[in-house]
Amino acid sequence: MLLILRKTVFLMGFVTLIAWSLPSLADCSGCLCPGDPCNLCPLPAMINDPPKANEHELCVRIREKVPPTDAQAGENDYFPKFDKSVAVCVAEGGDVIRNRQKLAEYPARAYCKPPGVIRK
Repeated sequence: MLLILRKTVFLMGFVTLIAWSLPSLADCSGCLCPGDPCNLCPLPAMINDPPKANEHELCVRIREKVPPTDAQAGENDYFPKFDKSVAVCVAEGGDVIRNRQKLAEYPARAYCKPPGVIRK
């Protein structure tokens, strides 16, 4: 009887936790949401990521001033390009957004948010 009660309490707690967290998972706010609401560009640009069709002009200027790289984060070639792309983003009026999430849609460590972009 005690075992059934424990399992029931555990199951009810688990279901309650899932039900409580679903609305927060469904309601995404900010720039790192599905669909790229802020038209972000990765810093630095990667060779294997082609430019988006609706890429902001700031992202194009960053690609022109800092050629895309194939170096991964942590490699020696990565850091100079990362630093320079951050400097270009800020100098052109963009905001740098650090990415602490690990989503397939946002693989880069940092993104440049072009100025004047209104969040949806």
